[in-house]
Amino acid sequence: MKFESLVNPAVLTQPVYEPGKPIEEVARELGLDPAGIIKLASNENPFGPSPRALAAAQQALVHGELYPDGGCFALRQKLAAARGLGADQFIVGNGSNEIIELLGHALLRPGDEVVMGAPAFVVYKLVTLVFGAKAVEVPLVNHRHDLARLAAAITPRTRMVYVCSPNNPTGTANAEAELLAFARALPDHVVAVFDEAYAEYVEPAPDLRPLIREGRKVVCLRTFSKIYGLASLRIGYGYAAPEIVALLNRVRQPFNVNAIAQAAAIAALDDREFAAKCVHENRAGLGQLEAGFKALGREYVPSVANFILVHVGDGLRVFEALQRRGVIVRPVKSYGMPEWIRVTVGTHAQNERLLAELKTALGK
Repeated sequence: MKFESLVNPAVLTQPVYEPGKPIEEVARELGLDPAGIIKLASNENPFGPSPRALAAAQQALVHGELYPDGGCFALRQKLAAARGLGADQFIVGNGSNEIIELLGHALLRPGDEVVMGAPAFVVYKLVTLVFGAKAVEVPLVNHRHDLARLAAAITPRTRMVYVCSPNNPTGTANAEAELLAFARALPDHVVAVFDEAYAEYVEPAPDLRPLIREGRKVVCLRTFSKIYGLASLRIGYGYAAPEIVALLNRVRQPFNVNAIAQAAAIAALDDREFAAKCVHENRAGLGQLEAGFKALGREYVPSVANFILVHVGDGLRVFEALQRRGVIVRPVKSYGMPEWIRVTVGTHAQNERLLAELKTALGK
C-alpha cells in the first residue's frame, strides 16, 4: 500500500508555497561569494532587527531551558497599551501566517467559500484549500483591491473575506474610509480579515480599531517580520473582538511562540526611533527605485510598502540573470504576472546595485 493512499486526498493536490532562496543556497548553486550577494526578494528589512529587540533576544537566550509563556501575557499587555485595546483582544502567533491557519481551523469546513483578491498573498488560498474550502479569487483593478467586487462575490457559503492592504505582491493600499465602509456593510455570516503586514510603512496607516471596538466580525493581522526586522523569529499577532480571539485560542497549539521572539517583540515596540528610521529610509528607497525604473523605461506599480513591482518583459529570465550576478529578487509568475518581478526596497547602495544589474540584465 502506498503512503499516499492513507492521507487526506486534498493534500495530494495542495499547492506548495515556494519561498525565496536564501543567500547561502544561491551562493552554493552558482559558485558565488555569499558576501557579494544581496537579497531583495522576501520583503525583509535591509536594516536588520531593531537594536533593542536584538538585545532583548540575546538576554532571553540565557533561560533557554524554560518553556515560553504559553499565553504571551507580557506581549499582549504591551500590545494592548500600544494599540488602546484590551489584552484579551490580541492573539500572538508563530508569524501572522499561523493566525491565518488558526482562522482556517476555527471557521472553515469543506464546501465553504473564502473571498480574496488576485493576486494577493498566496497563503490565504493555500490555507483555504487545505481545509477543503473554495478560494473565490477576485481580480484586482489597476493592481488594487476593488472592494465592491469583493463584496459582490460573497454568497451564503462565504465564511471569510481577505483584504491585504498594502497588498502583497502589488504594494497598493486601500484608504481607511473604504476599508471601514466595506467591513460595516458585510453580511453577518462573514468574517473580514484585514492583513496589515506592511501597515507601518504607510503614513498615516489606516486605523481599523473602530471596527474592533464596535464588536464586528473582523480580524486584523500584523507582523514583527517587516518594520521591526524580526522575520527569522517568526512572530506576529492578530487583534479582534474577545470572542473571536477566544475561539482562535481553542485551536492554537500550546507554547506556539518561543520566548526569544516574545522578548524581542516586546522590546521592538519601544524602539520607535528604529521604526521611524526604517519608514524614512524606505520612502527614500522607493523614490530611488522609481527614478531608476523610469530611467530604464520600465513600467512599475507605485507602492506604499517596502517592495515594488517592475515590468521587465520576461520575469523569469530577468530573475535568473540577476541571480547569476548576485542579486536575488522575486519572480511573480506564480501570482499570474509572468512579465514582472518584485523587488524589496534595500539600502541606498543595494538599490543602486540592483538598478545597475537590472540595466545589464535588460541589455540596456
